[in-house]
Amino acid sequence: MFAFTTEVALPFEQAIEKFRQALAEEKMGVVSEIDVQAVMKAKLNHDMPPYRILGACAPGLARRVIESDRDAGSLLPCGVAVMAVDAATTRFAFQDPEIMSAVTDNATMRDTALEAKTMLMRVRDRLAA
Repeated sequence: MFAFTTEVALPFEQAIEKFRQALAEEKMGVVSEIDVQAVMKAKLNHDMPPYRILGACAPGLARRVIESDRDAGSLLPCGVAVMAVDAATTRFAFQDPEIMSAVTDNATMRDTALEAKTMLMRVRDRLAA
């Protein structure tokens, strides 16, 4: 599977705040944010529930990946799709870093991806707690 998921019993904005706090505990942060709901409305006049794609990054891990192969930055950051299920529930779908690293034979990238996955799984578990 390309993603691992969790749902939390929090409204959308509160869930994102909890996510940011859980990332910080792993020395990670959000380095990019796409408001898919706003883009769909602006570009297609399409209404949809809140949906964002957040780029999660651990700078130390990103540095290792980029230093091992400068083109590997195209695989960063780790994408996390956040979507409102209803007014009180938010779903998180975490990109599996190991899937992204499977496209290379670079051992540093594979090892770093496993480390990133472990960190993101702890973030997922904190969200569910």
